[in-house]
Amino acid sequence: MKDHELEELLLDMESDRVERKAALSDPKRIQQAICAFANDLPNHQKPGVVFIGIHDDGQCANLSITDDLLLRLADMRSNGNILPLPMMKVQKKEILGCKLAVVIVEPSYAPPVRYQGRVWIRVGPRRAVASIEEERRLSEKRRAGDLPFDLRLIHTASLNDLDCDLFQRTYLPSALSPEIIEQNQRPLEAQLTSLRFAMQSTDIHPTVMGILVVGQNPTYFLPGAYVQFLRIAGTELGDPIQDQKEIYGPLPRFLRRLDEIFEAHISVALDISGGVVDTQHPDYPIVALQQLARNAVLHRTYEGTHAPVRITWFDDRIEIYNPGGPYGQVTAENFGNPGVTDYRNPHLAEAMKNLGYVQKFGVGISLARREMEKNNNPPPEFTIPPDQNHVLVTLRRRL
Repeated sequence: MKDHELEELLLDMESDRVERKAALSDPKRIQQAICAFANDLPNHQKPGVVFIGIHDDGQCANLSITDDLLLRLADMRSNGNILPLPMMKVQKKEILGCKLAVVIVEPSYAPPVRYQGRVWIRVGPRRAVASIEEERRLSEKRRAGDLPFDLRLIHTASLNDLDCDLFQRTYLPSALSPEIIEQNQRPLEAQLTSLRFAMQSTDIHPTVMGILVVGQNPTYFLPGAYVQFLRIAGTELGDPIQDQKEIYGPLPRFLRRLDEIFEAHISVALDISGGVVDTQHPDYPIVALQQLARNAVLHRTYEGTHAPVRITWFDDRIEIYNPGGPYGQVTAENFGNPGVTDYRNPHLAEAMKNLGYVQKFGVGISLARREMEKNNNPPPEFTIPPDQNHVLVTLRRRL
């Protein structure tokens, strides 16, 4: 937004596209406002703005706009409380002589957006939790032409291809607060639609995300949606195969099975040289393996390829092949740099966060690097070919 547009909004005391805060004393309310602007129930199709550093009556609060304040605001996009990830910018501005932090929130292309499991909307100048009817209206606003691949409909699938028991028993409690579930007596179809597991065209069909997360047989519709695991007794692909598995299924079972395989193959050495108490040293830290494998599942492309994620465990290293190169603002040059993130499958990211497989967005590689260093492993190596059609991660054994 241009400065004159921000100035006009700041001066408009009646606008429902504006929230004013004197300070960052109540981060929850600011996140609720971000959620409400992302939902854009009035259908302005224009950004909403949160001004920090000004009172409700328009008087400047003379707040010091520090880098720490701006970072705390920017972190509201990626801390996982607002799902799916909001499209927002954080800027430092001086408007009409008042120094402000400005949060500009774009309307979501796939509402409803939730803050801690609740759908917040603007009702005139105030915020409110959406009713069932308002949630339905938000679902109907989705702009089909703008949807990423993970929200596209699979027209050859029906709701019978979803494991609805897994959805209601496992996913629903992880995505919504208990109070919302207790109050919400909507039929199953409405629940699936609200959480983007299904969408309406002429009929209701599952989305790609719905099939990946709770599909009865995801690979029937998305042939590359599995992990191929090889344990090689040696250091070359031609050496004997010690173990081989193909890991299929809906996301919660799939990722749980992958964790079990990692735990079964990690070797732990005992060190008694330092004293009476034994010290355990795994050849690879489990957290690093989990983070990098989940990153591959999340960031891979499911469109235009039937290649699986491949994990090849050699005697001296582990290679994780992701059939999806850098995406969006992530390039071969800045890949893995802290703070540089983008999401080919943003709603699959939402599902993984709700299920507890992602704690915070954009920190998986940094966490893997830290865990490798703590365990005395060399740092992970990332290889991206010139055509940028995949990413290969190499982890080397503990020194």
